[in-house]
Amino acid sequence: MAFTEFCRLDERSVIEYVKGVPGLWSKLELDDDNIITVKEIGDGNLNFVFVVANSVIIKQALPYIRCIGESWPLTKDRAYFEAMALQEQGRLTPHHVPQVYHFDPTMSLIAMRYLEPPHIVLRKGLIAGIQYPLLARHMAHFMANTFFFTSLLFRSTLDHKREVAKFCGNAALCRHTQQVVFSDPYQISQYNHWTSPYLDPDAEALRQDDLLKLEIADLKSKFSERALALIHGDLHTIIDPEFAFYGPMGFDMGAFLGNLILAFYAQDGLVHQPNHSKAYKEWILQTIEDTWNLFYDKFIALWDEHRNGAGEAYLPAIYNNPEVQLLAQKRYMTDLFHDSLGFGAAKMIRRIVGVAHVEDFESITDAVKRATCERKALNLAKMLLKDRRKFEGIAEIVSAIRQF
Repeated sequence: MAFTEFCRLDERSVIEYVKGVPGLWSKLELDDDNIITVKEIGDGNLNFVFVVANSVIIKQALPYIRCIGESWPLTKDRAYFEAMALQEQGRLTPHHVPQVYHFDPTMSLIAMRYLEPPHIVLRKGLIAGIQYPLLARHMAHFMANTFFFTSLLFRSTLDHKREVAKFCGNAALCRHTQQVVFSDPYQISQYNHWTSPYLDPDAEALRQDDLLKLEIADLKSKFSERALALIHGDLHTIIDPEFAFYGPMGFDMGAFLGNLILAFYAQDGLVHQPNHSKAYKEWILQTIEDTWNLFYDKFIALWDEHRNGAGEAYLPAIYNNPEVQLLAQKRYMTDLFHDSLGFGAAKMIRRIVGVAHVEDFESITDAVKRATCERKALNLAKMLLKDRRKFEGIAEIVSAIRQF
């Protein structure tokens, strides 16, 4: 069966598609009867995802947002940018990114390696109370490498601008982020929802908080205008870089840390699970602290290693004095830290009162308990958004999380 124009795949047609792509067929691990099993596993907000023969993931972008429907159109081109991002991230951190086997622009489709069980989505692991001893180290390595090697700290201006231009076409996804993260939670929107009626006053307070609106405007400007490095664009506890573009590094760091904070506050509503305990909450806090500290050390080490390379952000002829170099690094990382706090807070807020929530909270069936957990996270997020510049280190953030 030839697929010469776009059509939405289902569990039957995806088999015909795979049969028509020799490179994919060879990736399948078939049994002696050559029976192909297909299961649609997409539980995200945007796309359809199929696992074929427990070997290959087929991900297809639709011309609208899956969780909303055709009333919210969205370009299928996001699959192209996701494929490009995966390939670049895979080149820079090959052990932390699934291999891309095939990309079909006509079908807006990506085929990639399937991470078979016991691998599960990280968010589900956090809900289940599973500890991941290497999570902080792996995430720190992924972010440090992808940020540094795609920034002006490593690249020449011409190389950097050329790469920025490649991802400029992902403007529709950037605009979507602007709406759901930086706009909708602070106004009346048909897509907003929250644990009502318990959080009704909290949602109203957001819309009336002028200082909060000024801070979110500052972050929106940075998100839209600062092409520092290739960022994932939606780096939470489910990883799929269709939102990738050149933007502020703190948006990715903040998204990841913010989602860990949400997982922390959800624990009190999930205590019915046998694996949940005070120790697990402490592990989450330690992971938050370790992620930033390990990232900081790795990023600075890369900067020091390549300080005399092609990067044009801090020219060696100007910053050859070690003291000046240290001051430049400290200012750079302090700005990145404060950006991360702000963006993380914005992501937390949208996940509580915006269009798409997190399973961590949604798994809490008791609405009163869920609202109590969400309110703690929301109050912390508002404080971080307004006062992020007062914090000097990640240990202070962990202390603040405990207090809320």
